[in-house]
Amino acid sequence: MRLTVRGRLTFVYGGLFVAAGLVLLGAIYVLVDQAPPVAGKTIVTDQLTAVPPDGEHYLQKVVEGTQASTLHTILTRGAIAFAVVSAAAIALGWLIAGRMLQPLHQITATARRIAESPAADRGLHERIALDGPEDEIRQLADTFDLMLARLDQSFDGQRRFIASASHELRTPLTLNRTLLEVALEPAEVSSEVRQLGTTLLAINDRHGRLIDGLLLLARSDREVTERSYVDLADIVDHVAVSDTVKVLTEPGEAAVLGDPVLLERLVQNLVENGARHNVAANGWVRVTSRTRPDGWVELQVGNSGPVVPRYEVPGLFEPFHRYGTERLASPGAGLGLSIVRAVARAHGGEVRADARDEGGLIVTVLLPRAP
Repeated sequence: MRLTVRGRLTFVYGGLFVAAGLVLLGAIYVLVDQAPPVAGKTIVTDQLTAVPPDGEHYLQKVVEGTQASTLHTILTRGAIAFAVVSAAAIALGWLIAGRMLQPLHQITATARRIAESPAADRGLHERIALDGPEDEIRQLADTFDLMLARLDQSFDGQRRFIASASHELRTPLTLNRTLLEVALEPAEVSSEVRQLGTTLLAINDRHGRLIDGLLLLARSDREVTERSYVDLADIVDHVAVSDTVKVLTEPGEAAVLGDPVLLERLVQNLVENGARHNVAANGWVRVTSRTRPDGWVELQVGNSGPVVPRYEVPGLFEPFHRYGTERLASPGAGLGLSIVRAVARAHGGEVRADARDEGGLIVTVLLPRAP
């Protein structure tokens, strides 16, 4: 098990203190042990006026005993004092290390909140704003704040560009459609011109759906601030219909707080995607909604269809990605599941897809339940 930075700092500080204390205690022991006993014997002899012949040997034993007793006292009491002071020093080192690492904990907590945001750019507006001296940790926090500011500007610029470009492209498409409808209105228009005009109208409509999808994607990629009480069961009853395949519904109570328009588009996209990518005969789409015991609302849309390799499933949520169809041949814009994921994340939820062994997909959306 690896020690944390706080544990390693405490280990280093405590280890250095213990090593220095052991060296000091050993040096005192050596100095006292190597002190010459003659000085002590001379002092005692000078205090006595008469010393018997065997008195010198006696005095030498007294001095040696005193020296041994002193060494024993130094070792026992010094060891006790050293243990107490070492424990206090290690505890103090643990507190000081935690105090010194507190700014790093603040940086880590901010980075974790941003990383755990449902959308990639959800928490980029948050800053560490660390107070304190201009040291290395303060420089790290300021650099992190600068990186967040630039990322936030980049994401905002990307959303504004998508919204502006979509609005600018909507006007010429509307004009083209009007001109084509006017050109095809007279009865004497030849069949070739009418066929060409019909094809151009279809292409124009496809481009219009693409622009609408981009606008909705740019809108749903932001956090929903104004929320209303919405029961997904009502939305399933309302939008889960199709003219090409059989739609089976099991609308159970699934109350959430969110944007009704975005949530309706989420369900509609899943149903349309399931109906579009289906089999020619006996195709079906099953839509269920329920409230799970763990406090989440689950919307599940499954369909029959071609077999999808499991490694292709994650890429289906990427914009303009289609499996098994050419872009020009597909009636969709390639944004259906991307919008579903963006709407789910904007409501604090998540979405996943699982490939069925028999063919088709099962897409599951999880949203927080309304209190």
